[in-house]
Amino acid sequence: MKSVPVWIWYTALRILLFAVPLTVLLVAGVNPWVSAAVAAVFGLSASLIFLRRQRESIATDLYAARHRETPVVRDDDEAEDAAVDAADADRHDTPAG
Repeated sequence: MKSVPVWIWYTALRILLFAVPLTVLLVAGVNPWVSAAVAAVFGLSASLIFLRRQRESIATDLYAARHRETPVVRDDDEAEDAAVDAADADRHDTPAG
């Protein structure tokens, strides 16, 4: 069984850290705008404190993806590049009329 990617866990936990306080405040009868603002501040603060490991893991994965030694080349990318190069060569070889 495949493990769930870290970014999905992080996103789900961030949503829960916002949704749970929002629900509690709305059930308590607090104004919806105030509830949303308090839940947003609570969710941000709690995620900065408790989700550091997940956030660093995501940052490491993103850095590794952006700074690969050799870029990932797919077969269709090579075919498209060859077609563009051939079209450029044909355009430069034909005299302007």
